Amino acid sequence: MYEQKALHVDLATGYYRVERIHDPEVLGPVDFGFREWRRNGALCFGGGAFMGSVLAGSNRLIFTGESPCWGGFYVSTMGGAALAFENVGLNYVALGGRCPAPSALVLRREGQEEVEVELVPVDLAAAWRSCEAGGETGWRALERQLWDRCAARFSNPPRVLAVGPAATSSDFGAIGSSKIGANGPTHVECWAGRGGLGSRMAREHGLYGVVFGGSFVDRDLDDRKLADRYFEQRYKMRMALKDKEATRKYRYDPDLHTGGTLGVNFTRLKEKLFHFNYRSVEWPTDRRAALHRDLVAPHYLRQFNEETIDQKQFSHCGEPCPAVCKKMCGPYKKDYEPYQTFGPLCGVYDQRAAEHAVGAADRFGFDAISAGGVAAWLMELLADGIVDPQDWGLSARPVFSQEGFRVVEDSAHNAALATALLDAIAGRRGELDFSDGARAVARRIGNRTGRLQEVLDRLVVNCAGEQGWMVPNQYWVPGMFSPLPILGKYYQYYGDDFVPPRELGRVNAARMANELLLDNLGFCRFHREWAEELLPEIFRDFWGVDVDLHAHHHSLARRLNAHNPSAFFESGRVAAILLGFLRRKHEEGTARPELAEWLARFDADPREAARDFWYESRKGLDEALQDH
Repeated sequence: MYEQKALHVDLATGYYRVERIHDPEVLGPVDFGFREWRRNGALCFGGGAFMGSVLAGSNRLIFTGESPCWGGFYVSTMGGAALAFENVGLNYVALGGRCPAPSALVLRREGQEEVEVELVPVDLAAAWRSCEAGGETGWRALERQLWDRCAARFSNPPRVLAVGPAATSSDFGAIGSSKIGANGPTHVECWAGRGGLGSRMAREHGLYGVVFGGSFVDRDLDDRKLADRYFEQRYKMRMALKDKEATRKYRYDPDLHTGGTLGVNFTRLKEKLFHFNYRSVEWPTDRRAALHRDLVAPHYLRQFNEETIDQKQFSHCGEPCPAVCKKMCGPYKKDYEPYQTFGPLCGVYDQRAAEHAVGAADRFGFDAISAGGVAAWLMELLADGIVDPQDWGLSARPVFSQEGFRVVEDSAHNAALATALLDAIAGRRGELDFSDGARAVARRIGNRTGRLQEVLDRLVVNCAGEQGWMVPNQYWVPGMFSPLPILGKYYQYYGDDFVPPRELGRVNAARMANELLLDNLGFCRFHREWAEELLPEIFRDFWGVDVDLHAHHHSLARRLNAHNPSAFFESGRVAAILLGFLRRKHEEGTARPELAEWLARFDADPREAARDFWYESRKGLDEALQDH
């Protein structure tokens, strides 16, 4: 029987209860979280049906709840953490109420004993200031404090979740956790970053950390021969070989002589990268290509390859996984999007400088992608003279052009400014108070300077409702600006080919349903090449549940879309991004007649054409999700 258990905790009183779930509509943590969000707005986390199994990538911890920045239901995921959560003997946790004082939740279950649930007070000032044991600061210091305080009580090393100062000062604070080593938390960080659920946890619930683990043993798919049998029947190869093939990009691609999201994307994207707060989308191709040739490839990318790839500084998220996707350089984890938003997007082309800025975003506990997008926007306001540096306690403007750019010196200068801006945001200083979001900050700056539309035009975010916002993922494709119920993840089609907007909406619907399947089963999307098609069969056989998982998640996507908060974007720069994409596709010789039609419409009136493009995409999404 596929029985699931959910722990419901009232943080205001400490009261808790365990629910046994036999609902065919609740098969995983997204189903459960969406149900609880609709019922009472709970913040939830949990693992999928195969956490603790031999299936690679099966141990993501899934967080759901109301996103304070997006303004709707959100799903955020964290690598590896469900491996320790499985030892608690629960599938899900639902959090309601607010702790009377800043607290951490401790969940422990040893053997067949009942789960122990405890709320312990947290001294935030001491935790976030420093930690003498390891010298950590910010969220890491709190993680270390909770580890030192609680770990000895567990028979197996527990996992620790923690938030940093960004969770209280902004609406885009992340939930951080580290892979556990021999001496406790390591520098291999894992984040539930997108959506600001760390801010939700701290500001709405007064909860700043969670510690969980134990030694409970439940039924798992732990027979490797059984798992291999599914792969051999479908792919004529064992699981390890198929997964190695499927995760080549994230481990090492011999054709590109690099690996990981940073190495592969910076190698492949070239002139498709964003620079200087997206200004580059209006440049001719040869100018963008020259910037990649002169600054990115010979310095930024070369440093990464020599320091991380050649030295094989690879790790995993906490579960033994052949992808070893955590590409490290000393204490720094190198992923594409944070090192893109705090890299070329902020005018930074040196790894030491980028480490300084990304390290600050991580230390404060920001969603690093959103933090980099915000920093790039604020830097352009400074560069264009819309804001005077003294207004924000700064003494200089950024170097925001590639003309005469000094790769080390100017990168360091820009990274220092980005870091100073993060410090101001973390301290809620002046008008850089992001507690109510980036769009509210834009209106305050725009109204003060008398240049509201110019300020809004430079803020590249997807919009939701009146205040909701989300910095897009860093790919120059229309899919990243599609009106989906959840943006900032990969619930959309992000191929680089031109797809007419109505058709794009339909393709987005299919992609969203498949990504929901992965999240709902607690799987890392890096394994999606086999997981999307094989997991439905394994789920039916192993758990004995006669369900069509693809139909189930199509239905889930439709229900999420009924709460779609997406709104048309306010930024003129987004229209420029779409127009630049269309021009690029035209230059590449795309033959579809719809491309020429949309290009002519954008050339005539970019903002109005962008609005039509957006609405056509929404129509396609709605139509596809209405189909059965």
